[in-house]
Amino acid sequence: MTVALATCAALPGGSDDAVQIRTALAVDGVDAVPVVWDSRADWAAYDLVVVRSTWDYTERAAEFLAWADSVPRLLNPAPVLRWNTDKRYLRDLAERGVPVVPTRWDPADVPGDWDEYVIKPAVSAGSLGTARWRAGEEDRARAHLRSLRGRTVMVQPYLPGVDTEGETALLFCDGEFSHAARKAPILQRGTGVVGAPRGGEVTAAAATPEQLAVARQALAAVQGDLLYARVDLVPGPDGSPVVLELELTEPALFLEHGPGSADRFAKAIAARL
Repeated sequence: MTVALATCAALPGGSDDAVQIRTALAVDGVDAVPVVWDSRADWAAYDLVVVRSTWDYTERAAEFLAWADSVPRLLNPAPVLRWNTDKRYLRDLAERGVPVVPTRWDPADVPGDWDEYVIKPAVSAGSLGTARWRAGEEDRARAHLRSLRGRTVMVQPYLPGVDTEGETALLFCDGEFSHAARKAPILQRGTGVVGAPRGGEVTAAAATPEQLAVARQALAAVQGDLLYARVDLVPGPDGSPVVLELELTEPALFLEHGPGSADRFAKAIAARL
């Protein structure tokens, strides 16, 4: 049995997560190999294809989704990827009662009622095209807004709890909670983010009951078979956790911060074969 771990050309050997999963799968007698998603691979030759570090898809989203549609046995499945690669899914979650970061879509101008706010495109990864602004920086913020013209744009308040608590990522495997990690703030005022795709220091964390409840509520609102999921939460305006992002496409799984997590994900993959 052979599993392809889909990656990108910049990481032909796969991410650190993929290395750990390959090692754990080998113990179960499953051969897992990293394969670049936009290569000429024969995807039908694999018993299963697991999307992992396809971190360059945002510049070619239509091509990536067409590829996903063409792969016969893909996890997470193509319909989930189609929904999740555009952050307008946050609007769907909000309509289904999930607490999310307040968001304005394609606004005509920068907000005048928020002291600090974030402007970003709805299709992006690694915070590329994203910047944090504050009152008094309207001209630069408007230029940023104009630079994203032609793409769906999101504007969100910058929540002060992010600076004190960071983001908490809750990782799920086959619908079950696996582990949590804390991501340090990465957005400085008046700047975009460049560098590593996932930026920001990551440390182990313990999920609170309130965070688990919100994460499970978000996952319950998703239709589709989820091998893996990452729910990124931040403290909302009143301090309660709200969803910043629901990562179902190619999230870093932070396996190094969850003892036994690589084995859990490997066993979930092996069970699908």
